[in-house]
Amino acid sequence: MEQKFYDVVSNCPVIAAVKDFDGVRQCLKSEVNIVFILFGNICNIGEIVEQVKGADKIAMVHIDLIEGLDNHEIAVDYIRKTTRADGIISTRMNMVNRAKELSLYTVFRIFVLDSRAYQSIEKQRKQIRADFIEILPGVMPRIIQRVCKISSQPVIAGGLIQEKEDVIEALNAGAISVSTTNREVWFM
Repeated sequence: MEQKFYDVVSNCPVIAAVKDFDGVRQCLKSEVNIVFILFGNICNIGEIVEQVKGADKIAMVHIDLIEGLDNHEIAVDYIRKTTRADGIISTRMNMVNRAKELSLYTVFRIFVLDSRAYQSIEKQRKQIRADFIEILPGVMPRIIQRVCKISSQPVIAGGLIQEKEDVIEALNAGAISVSTTNREVWFM
């Protein structure tokens, strides 16, 4: 299962990140194969995932952003049991670890805002069990290169990706893919 997810991501340079229902409708018209769901609540997340799955795309739920769920592992169990989501995204390692136990795909999201954040990645690199690390913002080629060198997981660059050049720079720096809410980039 992990190899399949890796193969899909490596063949998908752009991942659609959606933050509303209109974004879902628009990304389903694109050729992207993976959708990062960055909105929803416990009442509608199943419907959102079903729309993505109905278009034969991989649905990754950013579990930290789903209203009504908290930061306990039982939230991952809820997503697993009540939706057809393929995996989760989280900034919390306990959530990623629980998702791995439940055989879900995982993305560990890290905000690289200063040198302390980068040092934290170095310290935690052996503890991170996610399939991928997503670093934000994704428009920092030198930082992407550094993280790629120290991480045993492939890196996705996300946040502030606005144009084709941003995608090319992130991929050239070593990112396997980029995630973006910019709809124009989905259709490049």
